[in-house]
Amino acid sequence: MTAGTKKVSLLTGLTCMTLLWANAQTIKGIVSDKDGQLPGATVLSPATRQGTSTDLNGAFTLNTQTTGKVKIIISYIGHDTRELELDIKKGVHDAGIVLLQPSGQLGEVLVKGTMAPSQMKALSIKKNATAIMDVIAADAIGKLPDRNAAEAVQRVQGVAVARYHGEADAATVRGTPFAWTSILFNGSRLPSANVMGSRNSVLDAVPSEMIQYVQVAKAITPDMEGDAIGGSINFITRTSPAKRQLGVSAAGGYNTFSKDGTYNGSIVYGDRFFRDKLGVMVAAAIWNRQWGTDAFEVAYNTALPDPMQQKSISTAMLKRYMGQRQTYGANIGLDYTFNPANKIYFRGLMDKFNDIRPVYESYVDYNNKQYQYNYRYSYYQTVLNGAELGGEHQLSSKIKMDWAVSDYYTKYFLETPPTNGNKGLPIATFKQKITGGFSNLAADGRRYWAFDAPDKTTGGMPLAFEPGIANPAETMDASKLTLQQLVIAQLDTKEEDKTVQVNFRINAGRKVSLKAGLKYRHKDRSGMFGSSIVYMAGAAMGIPQSPALVPLGQLERTDFPMRGGFFTGMQGNHDALAINPITKQQLFNLFDTAALRANGFMNVTPKTNPTNIYDGTEDVAAGYVMAEIAATDQLKITAGIRNEYTMFALHGSKATVSGTPATTNITPVSVSNNYNALLPMLHLKYSLNSQASLRAAYTRTFVRPNFADLTPGESIDNTKNPIAITKGNINLKPTFADNIDLMGEYFFHNIGLLSGGVFYKKIKDVIFSNRINYQEGNNNYVLTQARNISDAWLLGFEGGINKRFDFLPGVLSGLGVEANYTFINSEVKPTGTYTTSLPNQSKHLFNSIVFYERKGVMVRLAGNYRGASVESINTQLGPDFFTWTDQNFTIDASASVSITPSLRVFVELNNLTNEPLRVYMGDKRRVTSYEWYGRRGQAGLRWDIIK
Repeated sequence: MTAGTKKVSLLTGLTCMTLLWANAQTIKGIVSDKDGQLPGATVLSPATRQGTSTDLNGAFTLNTQTTGKVKIIISYIGHDTRELELDIKKGVHDAGIVLLQPSGQLGEVLVKGTMAPSQMKALSIKKNATAIMDVIAADAIGKLPDRNAAEAVQRVQGVAVARYHGEADAATVRGTPFAWTSILFNGSRLPSANVMGSRNSVLDAVPSEMIQYVQVAKAITPDMEGDAIGGSINFITRTSPAKRQLGVSAAGGYNTFSKDGTYNGSIVYGDRFFRDKLGVMVAAAIWNRQWGTDAFEVAYNTALPDPMQQKSISTAMLKRYMGQRQTYGANIGLDYTFNPANKIYFRGLMDKFNDIRPVYESYVDYNNKQYQYNYRYSYYQTVLNGAELGGEHQLSSKIKMDWAVSDYYTKYFLETPPTNGNKGLPIATFKQKITGGFSNLAADGRRYWAFDAPDKTTGGMPLAFEPGIANPAETMDASKLTLQQLVIAQLDTKEEDKTVQVNFRINAGRKVSLKAGLKYRHKDRSGMFGSSIVYMAGAAMGIPQSPALVPLGQLERTDFPMRGGFFTGMQGNHDALAINPITKQQLFNLFDTAALRANGFMNVTPKTNPTNIYDGTEDVAAGYVMAEIAATDQLKITAGIRNEYTMFALHGSKATVSGTPATTNITPVSVSNNYNALLPMLHLKYSLNSQASLRAAYTRTFVRPNFADLTPGESIDNTKNPIAITKGNINLKPTFADNIDLMGEYFFHNIGLLSGGVFYKKIKDVIFSNRINYQEGNNNYVLTQARNISDAWLLGFEGGINKRFDFLPGVLSGLGVEANYTFINSEVKPTGTYTTSLPNQSKHLFNSIVFYERKGVMVRLAGNYRGASVESINTQLGPDFFTWTDQNFTIDASASVSITPSLRVFVELNNLTNEPLRVYMGDKRRVTSYEWYGRRGQAGLRWDIIK
């Protein structure tokens, strides 16, 4: 081909593309049924063979190269397919609201069922999604007894949750550490005020009523946040409806442990004004509950040099919580449609979680031969506020732009007010000597469980725990328990993310769509954890002429909250350890300056406290480009690349302890670093027919190091031999993963799904806390610091079914089942001597729901199983000292009956089997924590006043 011919060909090609661009028209509209917008509906133009699907608000944008009469076909699960003939002119054509009608036998289900519409939405979104994902819709969340965002997502295939005192508070995807799952709000990373400096977001502050959809992406696309090795969980808040709606709910309940009541209520209002241009959605919820927990906790002598004695018991504690939790939430959604091509929106969110925990702790201290009794009044508070302003604009028939700016803020703090003005968590510690010693010690003078004891006979078993006091008459006694220490534990962590982003979608041809975008996030973070104000009684420290120690019995006290008994989950009677505590006000009064002086208390606050405080910034600049290609009628290819550049700076303090007597020198220190993450991704979707498809994906993802590991805080203790150094590591590299996913999906005609797949992750530079001994000059050192010390892999498969048995006769046709199972195996080598699974990774995850829905009656019985998972890895001592959370299986239930088309009564029950939470060290019998928290339930009304 000559140069001239090439020029003519190029000119011809450009001319054709220009004509196609100029002739392309845009059809916009909203697909709905009588109950509201339909997300995931398929919209197709047969003449041009171009198609699209509706977004989460039921809106669609379809390009066509012709004017005049154009036919489009709209289809949706459970509805009759509808054909429209539109008279298209140049520019943007507004098709308005397209109403679909329920089809055939499913029409009866949709009218009278309670879960079918919600499942229909979720399956439609999943079916048309580019990413490999699962979806939950708001209706489904509200019909199971899941009261916060973490509990709502626990039913999803491949998702595991962590439970704290009976309530789920964090979630992870596919068995990865919790910080490896990206938690998103409306597509942007949710800031984290995690107390331990982790990037994991705690979700117990978010009421489930605030959520419209939950998208769990297992294989992400380039337009999603890239720090998601496990996957991402995107919580989408409520937006305005197509028509007016108003609904309220109210319920009251009971907790079998606290023997007290609970209540919750919610209101959801949505409407449209100014000829449907302005949409408004307001939602608010409150959940107030009394709760309680018995926790049997055991600490071991892991710091001793003798390997056998490292498994001996240091302390055994019976701890009771008896408190109150309050969750408040409100969100607002506004949108204004100027014309079919231009729309702006606003979302606002305000959540507050109060966790009020009076705590009663009775210790048996075997090392120091004493009883110890602590009373603390904990008042933890979590705040999550945020707002987002954005817009969607059809710039031309080929180009669509959307943009958003957001500001989300979260804070986790303690603010109990002791009278001297220091805020935090006040703790009073009383001690009593056990003069007669113990009767169940081994020959080496230490306490073991029987299976660990050198002679294999002494010590008993954990749930048959007996203190083993040699003199049975030497019980814990308020007249002998003396006040020896007062502590104010301080905690204040906050994080704020300000984000701006813009995305462009370009229709580059009949079979090619391009998308590109930029995002910038500025994070401000500050943390204070591990700092304490400490006062010790002079007499307890042996200081001459100090005032006598104050007995517990001489202080103002109140009754111990026995309620239904004390540690009834264990064998034996432990009531002797249930001591009447001081009152809350008495606790506060002990911290008064005059009281401290009168009782002979001295301030012994650690001089190294400043090393536990830091602040700093993190800036992330991200960009992506991707193409969606319809290679054939069956094969769709999504390919692209995302790049995220991270810059951060942290400021803290360094403490050096040296000399005799020891002195502490505090100096400020600042650190900074930056790194880049280049993330290529490829997705393939092959449609076998209208119901079945195969998906494959390769994605590269990453996670940033946790702030606790990066912190500039450093402590050097020159008084020890070897010299002890604890510090952060600013040179940590991100952890990267190459992920391969294969998935098959079959969608039943009657609103159901059969799916299965396999996944593999090759992970590089896993971060662990490491302990290193080294010599420099004439000195020996031991350095504790986080490092990139291992690679890992993870392999698993998952399968699930959602099936209605409407083929059964009569009343049995309302039966159905949802079940999913995930198997996960992983391997990481934190040292050169042993391997283990990844932290938080359970080998088996299982969900099952048996349901019945017919003629306004709904009954659901749900089981959730999470296998054992390693939680902390002791790189120094090895697998016998790893901490594990044991397998956990909970059963929940719910039922509702429609009294009228708008009013229904419901019942919700949680933890029917009273499943405890078990944590152990190395061996399941070597308990570190055993928690019982009882059952809870509620009954109430839901009234759709306007729908």
